[in-house]
Amino acid sequence: MPLALDFFLHYAYWIIFLWVLVEQFGVPIPSVPLLLTAGTLTATHKLSLPLVLLSVVLGSLVSDSVWYIMGKRYGGGVVKLLCRLSMESSTCVRRTENYFTKHGAGALVLAKFVPGLGSVAAPIAGQTGMKYRFFALFDTAGILLWAFTFTLTGRFFGDVLKKNPNALQWVEHFAFLLFVLLLLGFFIHRFLRQRAFLREIRMARLEPQELKTMLDHDQPVYIVDLRHPLDYLPDPRTLPGAVLLTPDTLVQQTEEIPRDRDVVLFCTCPSEATAAKMALTIRKMGIYRVRPLRGGFDEWKRLGYPLVDIPPQLTARAG
Repeated sequence: MPLALDFFLHYAYWIIFLWVLVEQFGVPIPSVPLLLTAGTLTATHKLSLPLVLLSVVLGSLVSDSVWYIMGKRYGGGVVKLLCRLSMESSTCVRRTENYFTKHGAGALVLAKFVPGLGSVAAPIAGQTGMKYRFFALFDTAGILLWAFTFTLTGRFFGDVLKKNPNALQWVEHFAFLLFVLLLLGFFIHRFLRQRAFLREIRMARLEPQELKTMLDHDQPVYIVDLRHPLDYLPDPRTLPGAVLLTPDTLVQQTEEIPRDRDVVLFCTCPSEATAAKMALTIRKMGIYRVRPLRGGFDEWKRLGYPLVDIPPQLTARAG
């Protein structure tokens, strides 16, 4: 038996526990290849399926509980930090906030299946004030569903290989190499996708100084605040003249967006991700004078540019 595989089998449950723990703390090391490999090895009875699942649940629940507490104490800042660590920072804030708005605690059951959401769901649950017992119940259900899906997929693959002893022996011999190749493929795919997305963002962004100049000279501009209501809680203000719309509402109201002036979108996501994504979306609908604001609300505020209060009835929805 190869040394790497022998080492893994000897410490498998600790490796799985620590790997999932670290991933759910926000470090972008995907667990799926590991779960598939572990599931395959359960078919040969070299690993116990219940113990593999227990290792996954404990590793994920420990990290999720820590992030739940951090989210409850520090709010949206924790979510932004996690999204900067995540390889899916282009989507994780907005998707998770929308999941919780629509599904409440039930969002935890499916969050781990959506890239970038698994680790940020827990602090948002804390931020929204969800009771810990409900969080732990739904989070555990989601972890089990996620772990079952990938370990049983690996187990099915292993059961198929058992019908061909030569193939099974080959897989056992090269199991570590296959795991490394899966991991590299996962990283390369995410890296290329993220790089293409960021390249589009850099080409489209509008500098805050440019927008400030436009407003100072009374140039007609249509400003859209894409932040989630939860983002209003730390500072219930917005840019002068901004219209408050969620991404879904913006898409539904594209006919009302003026075509005779610049359209500026902003959010609080890392790298202006939501604003950039929505700019690309509505461009495809024929609105070409649209750009995301570089740095979004946080950069505009940091520069000391003017802000206006958001009506109390809108901020109350986030509470």
